[in-house]
Amino acid sequence: MKLQDIIAEKSSLWIFGYGSLVWKPDFKFMRSKVGYIKGYKRRFWHGDNFHRGDKDMPGRVVTLVEDHDACTWGVAYEVTDSQVEEGLQYLHVREAVLGGYVTKMVEFSPREKGQGKILALVYLATSDNPIYLGPATPSEIAAQIATSRGNTGHNIEYLLRLAEFMRLCCPEVEDDHLFSIEAAALALLL
Repeated sequence: MKLQDIIAEKSSLWIFGYGSLVWKPDFKFMRSKVGYIKGYKRRFWHGDNFHRGDKDMPGRVVTLVEDHDACTWGVAYEVTDSQVEEGLQYLHVREAVLGGYVTKMVEFSPREKGQGKILALVYLATSDNPIYLGPATPSEIAAQIATSRGNTGHNIEYLLRLAEFMRLCCPEVEDDHLFSIEAAALALLL
């Protein structure tokens, strides 16, 4: 779906974040909800050569990988009126131009009981992206994260903030991939 088509069609739009957007959306929004999407698992398989790494030493950030049995927790943000265009233009640069992500519409389920499912826009990186790094062991990913730094800061901050979000906002959810990388990275730093 093209950015201009989304802007033209919507006076209200939900955007789902599952990585840095959970703690640093950096765009104006009307409201936010914690919840999940089904059919995807979060993985540190995408390279970042701008925000959390550079061309010589790319950082690792999360993307979504299709998995019928999985669900990924995060935050959906509702943008309305002028926020739709402003938010999407900002995210286009942050996620698509600098990050190599593409957009897709997904069903988001809010954590709050009694709330219906919401159609939300999500950014994801696929394996055909030039900076996609793919699978590695938790210790290999942790070693790369522990040594990478980009224009937005150290890659370890990204990892720790995402783990902190999960513990604070979704304490009952066990994200083995995330927490095993966090444990391996902290072991390297101690």
